[in-house]
Amino acid sequence: MTSTYRLGKLTLMLGARDIRNQVSDALKGHIADYIEVRIEEGEATRIQYRGRELEEIGKTTSLGGNARALVKGGWAFVSFNDLAGLKDKVEMAVRQAGMVGGETRLTPAEAVVDIVEPEVKKDPFLIPVADKKRLLDEYNDLVWSTPGIQTSTLAYQDSRKKVVFASSDGSYIEQGRVDVTIRLSVVAREGDDVEQAVLSEGSLGDYGLIEGLHDRVTDTARRAVELLSAPSIKGGEYTIILDPILAGVFAHEAFGHLSESDFVYENDRLREIMVLGRRFGGEHLNIVDGAAFPGLRGSYRYDDEGVPSTKTYLIKEGVLVGRLHSRETAARMGESPSGNARAISYRYPPIVRMTNTFIEPKDVPFDEMIGDIKEGVYVRNWYGGMTSMEMFTFSAGEAFMIRDGRVAELLRPVVLTGNVFVTLENIDAIGNDLRMNQGGGCGKGGQSPLPVSNGSPHIRIRNCLVGGR
Repeated sequence: MTSTYRLGKLTLMLGARDIRNQVSDALKGHIADYIEVRIEEGEATRIQYRGRELEEIGKTTSLGGNARALVKGGWAFVSFNDLAGLKDKVEMAVRQAGMVGGETRLTPAEAVVDIVEPEVKKDPFLIPVADKKRLLDEYNDLVWSTPGIQTSTLAYQDSRKKVVFASSDGSYIEQGRVDVTIRLSVVAREGDDVEQAVLSEGSLGDYGLIEGLHDRVTDTARRAVELLSAPSIKGGEYTIILDPILAGVFAHEAFGHLSESDFVYENDRLREIMVLGRRFGGEHLNIVDGAAFPGLRGSYRYDDEGVPSTKTYLIKEGVLVGRLHSRETAARMGESPSGNARAISYRYPPIVRMTNTFIEPKDVPFDEMIGDIKEGVYVRNWYGGMTSMEMFTFSAGEAFMIRDGRVAELLRPVVLTGNVFVTLENIDAIGNDLRMNQGGGCGKGGQSPLPVSNGSPHIRIRNCLVGGR
């Protein structure tokens, strides 16, 4: 089922011709090097359970916008909830930019005029809220039919929005998107012993991917309980295999953020490390980011500066070949914009963000990858972690011993720690089973959770530090 995207307020109060005329008017008559206006209308549904109880259910709407102006190297940003007096709000941004001063430049971008309507496979906004609640009731009942559960959180959210972007360069773009997510966290307890299991899924406009998760919900609850009786691993260096979810998180968290160019040019040490042309892995290693992949939660046609989406190789055949840019960072570093300027809503200016980040597949089957490991660890899923420059620490959602080339007993959750660049060098096998995880959101600069996806095939890493309890 494909639905046409129409939101009431912009089509009713500001029809397509009216909004274009108003924005065009608002951009005229100012003395500035560059001006842009972004107007956004949104609608969302949220349902959340904490334990057995329904904690939240409701729908929200939003309407607002912002203006950015560049005057003699000074940037200014103004956001607003009322679209009346749009030209005055643009003038405010221009005045403030003139007072700031600075050295900001923007790399040139071609003017774009386009209207992008999302293709929605099963529109969540055609599903009554009562039906959504009924489905979540079923999921929550399955969790609480499992003995040993102490508490749980089950959250569903869908959203749709339309964004109008216009600039003094001559761009005028209308884009719509529909987003759906569900996240389940289950905690089991026995005495002072506590374990957790997580399920997270999402889609770009397909409610159907949220349905039919009953078996996975049951497995998540059971896994939390099973972890209570699992043994802990003896900490040390092991050969490990990461499943596509955890490997994708590694690509995003440990390396992807280092490829966001605002981090690079603001940090002297990172500039010394992240030099284009430097080798970080074997020829089998390719890491990509880009919004120009249809159907993924990090995908779009144009970023929030009106730059077309791209596919950007960050690492190609083991060598650092690219990074992620806004128009501002591209100008600062003498490189090309990559279409990675994103804002979580009209309340924020766009900053450099990832989109869909993944390790490209190669040709090593899982059985071959695991076959020569005498003693190692197979890690799947994740539920936490942190990075500090090139150092990372991740908590795996599940872990199993590998013994003599086979997946063996379930382990208590393990923690993976290391230097991202050393770890990239130690990736010695990449599978042929790429899978994208679309249940997550990314946080940066106070803007969270931004829709992204990440993924990978199974990968094998030698000499990885694994910690237990």
